[in-house]
Amino acid sequence: MSPAPLDVPAVAGRPCSVAAALEIIGDRWSLLIVREVLFGNHRFGEIARNTGAPRDRLAARLKELVAAGVLEQREYQASPPRSDYHLTKAGRDLGTVLQVLREWGDRWAVESPPVSVRHHDHELKIGGVCSVCGEPVRARDLTREMHVPDWDMAGPRAAD
Repeated sequence: MSPAPLDVPAVAGRPCSVAAALEIIGDRWSLLIVREVLFGNHRFGEIARNTGAPRDRLAARLKELVAAGVLEQREYQASPPRSDYHLTKAGRDLGTVLQVLREWGDRWAVESPPVSVRHHDHELKIGGVCSVCGEPVRARDLTREMHVPDWDMAGPRAAD
């Protein structure tokens, strides 16, 4: 059973899950916030320090990520009231996205990788293997199908 979709506003253009996801996490600060919480930094000050986000923008993004169901706030002090941020299931699922972005960045965006992620005794690498059949995923083996009326892969269908 699939999890319930997050509340995402409709986007212009092709109906697409990528566009819908980018409405939630498609700016620099949102993904950097998720990175920091994945790294174990849950408090506003830690997230601000490690993302470099302006405090007003960080506060706005945190509020949006909580509203979207990516993060949840947990009170850790009653007086004065203080909360920190934790990933929901939807937020934890972004870990793979960030790992793939990190690998891409290591290859194409930096001279030398600033961080490595280890899986047991080796560096973690996300491989392109189909979780259904176990075969390597190659571009030549992929096909795409639109499931939205009046659209095909070239775009909106002309009215008859």
